[in-house]
Order: sequence, then structure tokens, then C-alpha cells
Amino acid sequence: MLKQTEIDKLRADFPILTREVYGKQLVYLDNAATTQKPRCVIDKITEMYTTVNANVHRGVHFLSQEATEVHEASRKVVQQFIHAASPNEIVFTRGATESINLVASSFCNAFCSEGDEILISAMEHHSNIVPWQMQAERLGLKLRVAPINERGELILEQLEQLITPRTKLIAVTHISNVLGTVNPIKAIIDIAHRHDVLVLIDAAQSVQHTKVDVQALDCDFLAFSSHKIYGPTGVGVLYGKEKWLNALPPYQGGGEMIASVSFEKTTYNTLPYKFEAGTPDYVGAAALAEALRYLTAIGIDKIASYEQELLSYATEKLSSIAGLRIIGTAAEKRSVLSFLVEGVHPYDMGTLLDRMGIAVRTGHHCAEPLMRVLGIDGTVRASFAFYNTREEVDLLAEGIVRIVKMFRA
Repeated sequence: MLKQTEIDKLRADFPILTREVYGKQLVYLDNAATTQKPRCVIDKITEMYTTVNANVHRGVHFLSQEATEVHEASRKVVQQFIHAASPNEIVFTRGATESINLVASSFCNAFCSEGDEILISAMEHHSNIVPWQMQAERLGLKLRVAPINERGELILEQLEQLITPRTKLIAVTHISNVLGTVNPIKAIIDIAHRHDVLVLIDAAQSVQHTKVDVQALDCDFLAFSSHKIYGPTGVGVLYGKEKWLNALPPYQGGGEMIASVSFEKTTYNTLPYKFEAGTPDYVGAAALAEALRYLTAIGIDKIASYEQELLSYATEKLSSIAGLRIIGTAAEKRSVLSFLVEGVHPYDMGTLLDRMGIAVRTGHHCAEPLMRVLGIDGTVRASFAFYNTREEVDLLAEGIVRIVKMFRA
């Protein structure tokens, strides 16, 4: 686990953490929405634009060749980070949302017909609900939802019972962005494959907190976003087994995704370029690779251990506050603490904490269906990264207590 001296040193890598908000030292606890960026990532963006900026894959000149080499090296860094079998299985997108939309569109076009079923869970982010709803409406598919228990845990037996001969794919989050629940995705994948059903994993909240090995998991598709793993915004990753990516039709048309174009017919490029129409964000991809190198140097296991200890500390600290109820008490949780305080609206809590320099998220967290299942309108959410500290948790708890006293007065 990371020691306090290491945390202090790592915090110095993040320039924004020295900011003051309303005259208070910033306490940033909104990491599930987006993480802050280390100096090496910021410097990589500057380096790319000032030394090797040129369109990739298309030029014979030196800068284009060099930019292409950097871009493809970035793909290999991602491949190694999630242990994919080949760089051909790594598709760069604009984020986890686009990655899921790509699979929903291409997979349903290729393999689904009216009456077929897609299975999701009750704790999904809108990004893993709406794309499937859109395809269901277009093709006449049925969207089925696996339930959760009162602790916010997926009921695995009921999920398996929902699988029918018409089930084509299960799309499920690895870690809930609201509850922090860690789903048993290996067990889900094994169940699905016994029924010849494919699995897509939404890993937007997991790759930054725990080691993910796509070959060991045997998932068919996996999606995550750069900006939630200390990289830049506007970049995402879709992993897909090569046999499935080869079988899927292109998601978008344009430059780069083609092998040959005539007015009569177009033939498509090989993987992964078949799914990367247009100029890619090669600067963002390079910066994402830098973020992954940074995390690898620290050690994902060490990060996971420290964050788990911090979550336990925060859970104990906040649980001691009278009238505070934690939403999501799964036995397996990571880095997310959602809560409600009796007599204080989440928006009021978030606004007043902000005036104390403490950044949290309030609302439904792009999970309105989950809120309806839970019977609430929203929560306050504190989400942690390895640069957060016990002292920041203490400030959060003290802030909540002050606000409660204000309202009860």
C-alpha cells in the first residue's frame, strides 16, 4: 500500500491540487466524474503539439511518420495495460460512451433481429442503457434488466434466470458509479458463455482502481474513458476480441477506415482502423498512454490497496454522523461513497460543501433508473483517487456536520 510520504510526493505531480476555491484549499472528491491530470500528461500534450504534430497514417514526410509511430506505440501501451492479445483489439474512440454506442450499433446490426434480447443490470449508467434502448426501438429488440438487492449488489442467480435462447449480449458495469459496487464480472462472463451469450464490460469506473486483464476475464468487449484514468478528455478505448471486431460492420464511414473507394463500392480497412474513421485524436492517445505509464510506475495494486483503506476510513467516519445514510453497502466496493443526510437536500449539501472548498457530485449521476429502483431522487457522492488523503476525508466529515447543524438550527 502507498505510504503517506509517497502520497505527498504524488500529490505534487498534480498542479491543480494546489488551487484554492473560495479562499479554501481545494479538496477534490469528484474523481468518478473525472480525475485530475498529472504534470507528465499535461507535458505530453504540449510536447506532441510542439514537436510531432502532423496527421497520422497519411503522410510520407518525417513528422507524419513520427506522429504515426507515437500513435501506434500508444495503442500498444493500452494493449499491455489491459493485457489484450493484440494491438488490433484496441480501438480508439472519443470515450466509453462512444465505445458502447459502437458495439450497440454494429453488433445489433450484424447479429440481432426482432425479438432478440439484450440484458443489462439495474445499476447501469445511462451510457450503457440508452444505446441499447435505441437499437431496441429500431430493431424490435427486448431490453431485460437484472435486479439488485438492498445492499446494491447484483443478484447473480436472477441474472442467469433472465438469459433465454433469444439473449444475444449482456452489457454490465464492472464498478457502479453510484454505489461503488464491484460486480462479479468473471462469474457473469462464465455464465454468459455457457449460454453462448457475449459480454460487454463498462470499465469506466474500474480500470483506474483495480487491475483489469481482458484475457483472464475472457470478456468479448470492454470500454473505458481516458479522462477517468488521469488522461485527457475526448479519448476512449474499446477493446474487442479480434474475431468479433472482424465480424462487426463499421460504425462510421470516412477516411482511414477504408481500403479502397469507388463510386460503385467501398472496401474496408483492416483492424483496428476499420472503426477509426477520420483523423484520430493522436495527441490525446499519446497523453492517455503517458497516464497509463504513470499509473503502472506507481503500481495498480498499491493504488487499489490505498484507495480501499481510504474508502474504509471515509465509510466509518461518515457513518458516525447522525442522520447520514450511505447508499450502497455492497460487500465488495471501490472508491465511491454516496450518501443522503436527513433534512438536507443533496443539492444544498453539495453547494455548501463547495463553499468550503470541497468538490463532490450531487444528483442522479446519470443513473436515473437506478434512483427509481432505490426510491430516491439522487445522492451526494464523494469519490476518491490515490491523491486523496485522510485529512481531506476529515474535512468532508467536518463540513457535513457543520451543514447539518445549520439546517437543524
